[in-house]
Amino acid sequence: MVVKHYSVAKTWLRALEMTSPIVTNPTRILPVAIAEIARRHGGAPALISAEESFSYRSLIERSNQYARWALTNGIAKGDVVGLLMTNRPEYVAIWLGISLVGGVVALLNTNLTGDPLAHCINVVNPKHVIVEIQFAQAIESTLSAVRCIPQIWTHGGSAGDFVPIEASINAHSGEILRVEERRRITINDRALLIYTSGTTGLPKAANISHYRLMLWSYWFAGMMGVTNSDRMYDCLPMYHAVGGVVATGALLVSGGSVVIRKQFSTSNFWNDIAEWNCTIFQYIGELCRYLLNSPRQPSETQHQLRLCCGNGLRGDVWEPFKTRFEIPQIIEFYASTEGALSLYNVEGKPGAIGRIPPYLAHRFPMALVKTDVETGMAIRDATGFCVRCDADETGEALTRIDLESDGSRFDGYTSSEDLERKVLHNVFQSGDAWFRTGDLMRHDKTGYVYFVDRIGDSFRWKGENVSTTEVSEVISACQGVIGATVYGVVIPHTDGKAGMVALVVDQKFDLTGFGQFLIARLPHYARPLFVRITASLETTATLKHKNRFLVEAGYDTMINADKTYFFHPEQQAFVALDKTLLAEIRDGDIRL
Repeated sequence: MVVKHYSVAKTWLRALEMTSPIVTNPTRILPVAIAEIARRHGGAPALISAEESFSYRSLIERSNQYARWALTNGIAKGDVVGLLMTNRPEYVAIWLGISLVGGVVALLNTNLTGDPLAHCINVVNPKHVIVEIQFAQAIESTLSAVRCIPQIWTHGGSAGDFVPIEASINAHSGEILRVEERRRITINDRALLIYTSGTTGLPKAANISHYRLMLWSYWFAGMMGVTNSDRMYDCLPMYHAVGGVVATGALLVSGGSVVIRKQFSTSNFWNDIAEWNCTIFQYIGELCRYLLNSPRQPSETQHQLRLCCGNGLRGDVWEPFKTRFEIPQIIEFYASTEGALSLYNVEGKPGAIGRIPPYLAHRFPMALVKTDVETGMAIRDATGFCVRCDADETGEALTRIDLESDGSRFDGYTSSEDLERKVLHNVFQSGDAWFRTGDLMRHDKTGYVYFVDRIGDSFRWKGENVSTTEVSEVISACQGVIGATVYGVVIPHTDGKAGMVALVVDQKFDLTGFGQFLIARLPHYARPLFVRITASLETTATLKHKNRFLVEAGYDTMINADKTYFFHPEQQAFVALDKTLLAEIRDGDIRL
């Protein structure tokens, strides 16, 4: 036990030592730090993919070409350039180069089209947008809804009136920038705009400073103990913070390599890990569950992995995943793109998202406060201040922020309205400010923190709070259930919201058995009253379920074309929901 505690303390100390110099050298931004590695180990592989690869030297040369392209095209410090491109090494070279000279790169979600894509462009007002050729049609059809008029550059070919960018890039030198070409860019300047996933609405654009890029890169390098012999497998979207910055930056500041795949593939995952000699991979929780539910492959244990790192690995999946695939170590963490709160579970506690050691509590100020899940507002006592949660009580996670300092900085959003909604004032004393994560959590008596649900996803029924995440985890263990998402729906003449679940099932699923399964495993208030059987569940690129349209459709069979069932209290079983039964429910004729 003493050895384990020493190892954990050493991990935290290593991360602190690697990040502490960041504020002492404000002009040493991430492109500069990677260039230092290139000067020492230029020929070493940096970014690898099936399509293209960059050594450290060629990565810096390519990024310098993009830096000069930005200067030539009048991109001033703070000007925004949109980037719509699939995962590939060139992606990293583009934003490294443009941010080196003060441009701000907005990482656009490649799954968006139409109004959502137009919204993402409008909120950042870019002067230029670089578009991979396969998305040229999507961007062209969106332009009529775009308020600004950006210059569109295509990568990988020509399309219509758009300008192919390769010739312009190749015309520039990849040599180190001359003195007269350089601008004073510091860690306080904005580097990227990364959008929230938009599970419940339109995405928000979060400001990402050079400081945050450095912090993420060096902190995770320290937490994972990255060396120049490590190879990270990255199949997560590069327009998100984890796949685009954490998985790449942690390796690049350490002289390691990153193997980039366009997207996650269950059937190719373990073959890739083995073929590319990867020692680390980055995960999100649903990725692990998909792999665990996939057929066995010989390559799944023929690897050189020493750890995997990620977030969202469920407690019931943790040990089976670790055992089956022979993963030596799992580092689970919690972080948000825009927030200042980060938690790390380096001890390997299944299900926990992290723990802040007592000796570092002053460095990572966090609190769980009692929250009304119906309104989403913090509960305040007679003095007007928020109330801290006791052990095993659920509340919203907050972290103290200082808008003026580096220690607990919060870069915010492009929208001042979004910023105001995420900052809570006068929490424990007059004048303090805390960042609202929007996440409900609980902590046990030993300090481990557990994710419970998103505020807005949890609901109250029969006077009790229901966590959609916890109910979904229980339901997912039922035979025949392939996918499940739980949400609350309003029933006339009742208080609160009743539970409903949308299921993707296979031939092993039995509706009668499912009803008995729920009775045996969930308290009465947490059992879904409605079941919707659907062919698929819409997810974000990070595999989070999109509930917005499910909630809007509810249990109305006129809107919802899928088969829907109701747990009839008299029959104690699920029955098909028809017009007559629907009318009885709405009229309050059925006692719930």
